Amino acid sequence: MNIDYQRSVSLRASRRAERNNQNQQTEDVEGEFFSTGKWSQDYPMKITWRRGFLRLVLAGGILWMFLIPTVLVFHVWSCQSSLAFFSAMCNRSSRVLIMLDTMGLVPKPPHRCLIPVADDPEKIIIPKRTPSKVVEQLTYITEDVVGNNGSSLPPLFGGHQSWLQRDESFELKSSMKVHCGFMRGGGVEMATKDIRYAKKCRFVVASGIFDRYDTPHQPSDISPRSQKLFCFLMAVDEISINFIKKNITVSEDKDGGQWVGIWRLIVLKNPPYDEPRRNGKVPKILTHRLFPQAQYSIWIDGKMELMVDPLLILERYLWRGKHTFAIAQHKHHRSIYEEADANKRRKRYARPLIDLHMKIYRYEGMEPWSPMKNTISDVPEGAIIIREHTALNDLFSCLWFNEVNLFTPRDQLSFGYVVYRLGGVFKFFMFPNCEYNSLFVLHRHTRKHSSRVELVKSLDEFKGNNGDLKESRGGLGLWTPYPGNLSSVLLPPVSRTSKAG
Repeated sequence: MNIDYQRSVSLRASRRAERNNQNQQTEDVEGEFFSTGKWSQDYPMKITWRRGFLRLVLAGGILWMFLIPTVLVFHVWSCQSSLAFFSAMCNRSSRVLIMLDTMGLVPKPPHRCLIPVADDPEKIIIPKRTPSKVVEQLTYITEDVVGNNGSSLPPLFGGHQSWLQRDESFELKSSMKVHCGFMRGGGVEMATKDIRYAKKCRFVVASGIFDRYDTPHQPSDISPRSQKLFCFLMAVDEISINFIKKNITVSEDKDGGQWVGIWRLIVLKNPPYDEPRRNGKVPKILTHRLFPQAQYSIWIDGKMELMVDPLLILERYLWRGKHTFAIAQHKHHRSIYEEADANKRRKRYARPLIDLHMKIYRYEGMEPWSPMKNTISDVPEGAIIIREHTALNDLFSCLWFNEVNLFTPRDQLSFGYVVYRLGGVFKFFMFPNCEYNSLFVLHRHTRKHSSRVELVKSLDEFKGNNGDLKESRGGLGLWTPYPGNLSSVLLPPVSRTSKAG
């Protein structure tokens, strides 16, 4: 027993001695390492190089993390670009693009379908004008009635239309006189040279650019016959004409007319509204008032590049089916209440004002769209309007504009309502959205629209020091006491069929 104990103690002592020897040797080596002058000088340099290398690797990794998504985004953008140079760079069969497409990261191009247009514009026979029915004579109110006390309200472009006058304007008669913008002293002035030029125009392709949101895009495939037959008139405000002159070439003819390619620029001075989007509704909806000699007109938004000959458009959408008014169907929505919900999500106008607009329509009997209705849809794609300027069509345009003037500038919310109020008398051709996509190339705006009123979430925000949020010359119907009780009006439930906002 004692022998085993002594043996274990001796083993422990020998092991402790070995560990002490090893530690001493290590300290000696480390002492030699750090005590040597050469190693003491090189070691900090090695640490610095090591740290620099690590930072370089880290910076390179971060750079690659940003570079790879940038290259992928450029690759996707080039495939979607309308510019031939960038589009030619795109390899549509690349594995990268296919992989991104399967992940849902590649924007889908608009659905296009073939348009059954005629083969040759030169062979199209222009029919006789459609005779006026229902409404045979249409005139316009140009001055507001002076009040009983002899004072008059400040002039407004859309006039001070009362609720009673609005109701009476929907009562169809053979001879009618209605509000239709262009009230005396309300704004929108054209130069004499432009008025003189527009008087010659019977066939018009009209467009507009306001608050420098776009630049003119030249139409493609315009036949020599259409170049002689049509006037291409682009209404612009003074801010936009100055912007256009700084970015593209504007030529001037001997009469002082200003041109960008095929487009004759028509400068409209004294904009009638505070809201640029509302200003754009003047040439869009009231084309017959701005260019009163026009017999046919095709309106296209300023961001559009027309790809089809305008004479072929008239033959396809008006003359072939004996229509006088044609407009495209909206891509997603058929009910104005669905469209209103999407406008709120996209922040296209103040949410409570859109709700108030819709409550008035609901109170006045506007039902959500259903297959039981006689129309394909209550919501159009308003970027193109094809019209023969008959008295009934001109009346419809006036009534449509009056709604835009009274309520929100979102004209797609008012179109179906005016159709409803006219009781099925107004006939129109609503063509498929895929054909609409085939008529144009869509370009992006030069900048985003910015308006504080679009961010308003409650009516309380219009009170106090924020009273300047209210438009002073448009949308006044939303602030004028309505003659009905809207407190119990409930808006129809909306099923969201599109990813809006």
